[in-house]
Amino acid sequence: GSFCHLDQTNKTITLSELKDELGHRILPERQVSYDYLVLAIGSVSNDFNTPGVNKHCFYLDSNQQAERFQHALLDNFTRLHQDDDPQHSLTIAIVGGGATGVELSAELYHVSDMLKMYGLNKMTAKRLHIDLIEAGPRILPALPERIANSAKRELVKLGVTVREGTQVKEATENSFITKNDEHIKADIMVWAAGVKAPDFIKDIGIFELTRNNQIKVNQYLQSSVNDDIFVIGDCCAFTLEDGTQVPPRAQSAHQMAQCVEKNLIATLKNQPLSAFTYSDHGSLVNLSRYSTVGSLMGNLTSNSFFIEGKIARFMYISLYRMHQRAIHGSAKTFALWISEKVLRVVRPKMKLH
Repeated sequence: GSFCHLDQTNKTITLSELKDELGHRILPERQVSYDYLVLAIGSVSNDFNTPGVNKHCFYLDSNQQAERFQHALLDNFTRLHQDDDPQHSLTIAIVGGGATGVELSAELYHVSDMLKMYGLNKMTAKRLHIDLIEAGPRILPALPERIANSAKRELVKLGVTVREGTQVKEATENSFITKNDEHIKADIMVWAAGVKAPDFIKDIGIFELTRNNQIKVNQYLQSSVNDDIFVIGDCCAFTLEDGTQVPPRAQSAHQMAQCVEKNLIATLKNQPLSAFTYSDHGSLVNLSRYSTVGSLMGNLTSNSFFIEGKIARFMYISLYRMHQRAIHGSAKTFALWISEKVLRVVRPKMKLH
């Protein structure tokens, strides 16, 4: 069931009723008591109340949304394959030049190149056009400029039209309308511009929130209104010494989780709590099979160094394996790696349903 209510006085959370695909109730609404609560509810796409976005755009916040996007993509690929006019193309517009928008743009070109393996040989990358729209002065605004420039070069080389400094004010059925009243037409429209904590946090009416619904916390990652409630990840608003907030990244959530683990143990033992400190270890952006770029922070210096190509790709894969190891342990991670190598021989390279 979904988390829908919090009673901090009685220390209970409420889970909404659970239904099957036909709407039949599996479990009723119920309450779960707690001594200490850790909120790690993540984030959702932020449409900034832009008219038409909810109705006409795809989000990529959940598996269900990703599957809807995949089905629409394959339907359009199939439709275009039956069109013998080589001048006709599939146009996809993506709003948001962060890591999600950049990586998705590259991956879509990779997918279009693979379609010939499944009989859709008329649908090639030459018949795919992508507009990547970023409101800020450059894509990947949270990363060093050198990474952004390198990623942009790769995207342009693939055929992506990168529109920087372009603010969208409305979405219609088949186009984005910019602040300058330009209509960017598209067959498929994706919204990947910014994140916010889920709206129901605001409805609970307990926490101090930022404008993005993130929960304000103290130095120990306890909510500012209740020391028994810890908050980590994208829904957490932790302010650094320079006045900025910890960015909503995987490494931030990982470091927060380690801090809360220590503080929960310290609380149970009546020991002093540890203040959270954030360390930026760098960032990596994977441009499908074409390239990987990023920056890493050195242990002996505060300066970052730029990496790209095979080294960056190796680091990207290593981070994924480290994530698996944190969840499954070393033995199971190794077994998963072996099974992936074996299944690669028999499984299709692209999921078609």
